[in-house]
Amino acid sequence: MTHSSPVRPADNVLASSNLPRFAVGLVNYKTAEMTRMCLELLRKALSGFDAEIWVVDNGSADDSTAYLRSLDWIHLIERQPDGPEAGFLAHGRALNLIQGRTSCDYLFLLHTDTLVYDGRIFGELLASCLKDEKVFVVGCLEQIDRGYLRSAWRLATRFASHQFRRAKQALGLPSKPPKPFRETYIKSFCALWSLRVLRETGQQFLMSERIPGYEAQDVLLAAGYRRHLVPARSIFRHLDHIEAGTVSANGGYRDGHRRTKKYQRMIVREPASAITKDLPAVS
Repeated sequence: MTHSSPVRPADNVLASSNLPRFAVGLVNYKTAEMTRMCLELLRKALSGFDAEIWVVDNGSADDSTAYLRSLDWIHLIERQPDGPEAGFLAHGRALNLIQGRTSCDYLFLLHTDTLVYDGRIFGELLASCLKDEKVFVVGCLEQIDRGYLRSAWRLATRFASHQFRRAKQALGLPSKPPKPFRETYIKSFCALWSLRVLRETGQQFLMSERIPGYEAQDVLLAAGYRRHLVPARSIFRHLDHIEAGTVSANGGYRDGHRRTKKYQRMIVREPASAITKDLPAVS
């Protein structure tokens, strides 16, 4: 695994000198080691910034809950679901709780499988949002950095599959519905949202049974607000994303699946203590 060199506190102070206070929001569900690594890295990356950290525990009732309760530098919300619920709905309801509790005008959404090594990502995304009061979200469309060749190949194969299914439907043949071949929505593993805009327009992260943030993006774009898209390569200069780390941590993929392998490589073989030992201490 490769990543940028750790940012010293002085670098963050310079980057954050003219930035407003902001919040960072995460949702935890039964991922003790991964959540620990994410938060330890995050705390150090935020050194010098005027920021608050919010974590919602979605009824984990395990070691991860106990760990979160032990931290006096986060705002912890312990959410107890009424019953079984889809993962994306649980995540969205948790994000709505953070939105309702923080008084900050800007909220960085991160996943617990997002590992931030370079705190300058916060200054860069926030600065791009502050340039235009009509921008309501800043982030990228991809959850991993595939590079140019892999991205081109993925687009081509998805386009071919899309057109093939459309052709089958046109001929009256049985077919699965065509999937969009382009990524459409900014992903929440690392995204900056303007809570000011959400408050003014009455939007929330979860408003229907859709992936959190997708409906808000549709509504606000239609209303004349704007997004700022950042290339994946720019985002991943500062962080890494395990991708579906919660699913991997809870045995949702087979042992040989690429996401399981990435999770094991980053969490099991490189525990939080090894990754964070050379990072600067938090003042």
